[in-house]
Amino acid sequence: MLRKITIAAVIFLSAANVSAQKNKKSQLERPKLVVGLVIDQMRWDYLYRYYDKYGNDGFKRLLNKGFSFNNVMIPYVPTVTAIGHTSIYTGSVPSIHGIAGNDWTDKQTGKNVYCTEDADVKGVGTSSQKVGGHSPKNLWSTTITDQLRIASNFRSKVVGVSLKDRASILPAGHNPTGAFWFDENTGNFVTSSYYMNSLPDWVNKFNDQKLAEKLVVNGWNTLFPIEQYTDSTRDDVPWEKPVGKAEKPVFPYSDLAKDYAENKGVLRTTPFGNSYTLRFAEAAIDGYQLGEDSITDFLAINIASTDYVGHSFGPNAIEVEDTYLRLDIELANFFKLLDKKIGEKNYLIFLSADHGGAHAEGYMKENKMMTGFFDDGLQKNLGAELEAKYAASKLILGIDNYQIYLNHELIKEKKLDEAAIKKSIIDNLNKDLRVLYAVDLKEVGSAPIPEPIKSRVINGYNWQRSGDIQIISHDGMLPNYAKKGTTHSVWNSYDAHIPLIFMGWKISPGESNAPHYMTDIAPTLAQFLKIENPSGNVGQPLMEVLGK
Repeated sequence: MLRKITIAAVIFLSAANVSAQKNKKSQLERPKLVVGLVIDQMRWDYLYRYYDKYGNDGFKRLLNKGFSFNNVMIPYVPTVTAIGHTSIYTGSVPSIHGIAGNDWTDKQTGKNVYCTEDADVKGVGTSSQKVGGHSPKNLWSTTITDQLRIASNFRSKVVGVSLKDRASILPAGHNPTGAFWFDENTGNFVTSSYYMNSLPDWVNKFNDQKLAEKLVVNGWNTLFPIEQYTDSTRDDVPWEKPVGKAEKPVFPYSDLAKDYAENKGVLRTTPFGNSYTLRFAEAAIDGYQLGEDSITDFLAINIASTDYVGHSFGPNAIEVEDTYLRLDIELANFFKLLDKKIGEKNYLIFLSADHGGAHAEGYMKENKMMTGFFDDGLQKNLGAELEAKYAASKLILGIDNYQIYLNHELIKEKKLDEAAIKKSIIDNLNKDLRVLYAVDLKEVGSAPIPEPIKSRVINGYNWQRSGDIQIISHDGMLPNYAKKGTTHSVWNSYDAHIPLIFMGWKISPGESNAPHYMTDIAPTLAQFLKIENPSGNVGQPLMEVLGK
């Protein structure tokens, strides 16, 4: 009898063990942490332009251990920061998600509207309403970070980090654990009352270190001997803007510590802004214990100083090359920290960019390529022609994001023919040798414009926030404000071709040259995480990295 009981017990325990193993295997697998790393103004070619100078553990680690998509484009215009971050995290386009630019013109008041401004919230950690009065209230669609929070019943922790308010707020979504950005009045990271009533202790401790002061104390010189920067133009060229109070845009920038003491914002236009951001991201990992349990967390990081340096110097400067070589070292250290804290196979990271950057006008001119300023005197001249024709001034509210905003209230008040005014403006623009196309945004679907330009204009047109007429300038044309340095906004490859690499959890090394879009990132993450797509998603999952 005892023998029968013993055998039965063994059978029962064995069955229970098999059942337990089966249940264990049937549990849904997810990464402990997702890290979104969006490098501001990173052109795709930067991955390879400086490849031979990169170490093995930063960009090369991503390229060699990750899966790289080599032909990812931005599917809309204008290609600017706020839209880029929003489109990555929503899988959507301005027409749907509502972020029509870094700012736009309010059609009723004629006033400028900044993408994240919110008069109903106050700064936390800052006394400046301009710095702290921000939230995602202008964002209409959910983000992949919102969807993760919803799917986990808000147990997943989501944190946004950037020097820029918009590049922290928009990726973090509507209800994150926190979003933090840089206050150039104090040199601290801050947030707003939309998220919390006081800064967490770990943020206060980080701010108390005054790390930025330590980063700039020795100024900014090249990481390597300057003669090794063979992938850049000479150091002293007339189309670059210097850092801080430097008289010329040349190395070394020896007075950086003094400049920072007088104006904390100077940190943005140095590689040390990237270092400062990543140190804060590391503090956030510890402060919120990201990736320490079985519930997936998300850390959305924007590396912003690459954009500020790019704007000041253009993409061919030694300053830009040095910024990327230093960022390569910072990324290597950051990846090693993730390996140690989270485990190399436990986190999923993607690297991309919000937009690229055009060559500087002076660089193009010196190298005998077409260039110029598409809007030099444009609003003044158009306004004068309209006033002469219709006996009314200020029929144009402004030109923003390569779009002309009409003064609808004035047109209505004076009982003018809006269609005739549009036609007059478009006819004039199409005589301008700087303009490739000009189109009524309400009629763009039937306009004689080739793809992919037509689709990108349609995707970028938000009828409530965009202008009335879209200008597509000739290649190499910049707006008038970029007479030194450079900018971005157009459909061309230099602004619209961005990197995309996945690395870590469930990622096998490889690459794809197939055409894809920025909007494909969010639905790919949704498939990895087994959660719903963002509400406005128009992208498609990247099957090369997902597998069957």
